[in-house]
Amino acid sequence: MRRMMWMPALGTLAALARVPAFATDGKAIYESTCKRCHDSGVMGAPKISDKAAWKNRVAQGQASLGEHAIRGFKHMPPRGGNPELSDDDVKAAIKYMLQNLE
Repeated sequence: MRRMMWMPALGTLAALARVPAFATDGKAIYESTCKRCHDSGVMGAPKISDKAAWKNRVAQGQASLGEHAIRGFKHMPPRGGNPELSDDDVKAAIKYMLQNLE
């Protein structure tokens, strides 16, 4: 019986443990949120493997990219569809993506 009482608490701890994992780790954020669209190009998302597709976006500057990613732009939902991400998390993911354009 005692073991069953801990089960809900463990679920809560596991959920809380996921939030700090994002803590502005651009790669972790990309892998958990951004990759779904930016690896395959879903709905026109520029692929991380397509440097040419990013050329005009990069020319607009990181501030513009950040604003679009945070607020949403065209088919991209705000924060890449992950409302748990902070502005700094989103910016870290953008930085990671730009540093890893192939």
